[in-house]
Amino acid sequence: MTIPARVRNYIVEHHAMFDVFEHPLTMNSAQTAHAVHIPPERLAKSVILEDDDGYLMAVLPANGRVHLGELSRQTGRKLRLATETEIARIFDDCEPGAVPPVGPAYGLQTMIEESLLEQPDVYFEAGDHTEVIHMSAEQFVGLMAGVPHMHFVTSH
Repeated sequence: MTIPARVRNYIVEHHAMFDVFEHPLTMNSAQTAHAVHIPPERLAKSVILEDDDGYLMAVLPANGRVHLGELSRQTGRKLRLATETEIARIFDDCEPGAVPPVGPAYGLQTMIEESLLEQPDVYFEAGDHTEVIHMSAEQFVGLMAGVPHMHFVTSH
């Protein structure tokens, strides 16, 4: 599978320089980090949440978990996990479980875990389970301009 047009266009529109790396089929972010030979804290993953106001994408390192209570407190929302059906409908151009962490490309409100931005570079799923996009942290910050960052992660 190639990078979804929506993701590629968003990256190009933001003038972000990136590389694409192919890797063997993986089924979760820990496997992906291992397959690409990177520390899991450099692999950004997305968690899709929802409440009565709509959807929110939380972007965090692959080795973290969303502290739902903390994120709800900081956003003033009563967030819960979105269902797989809802996620598949929003990200209909991606394979299930391979949602690229670029919520603005899909019109989603997005929050980034601050610790991810402390890394020298960032990798993320390209919309399937065999490719990752790589860019410097500086490029990733530019790609996510205007997206709030805060601490909302607990470690595994």
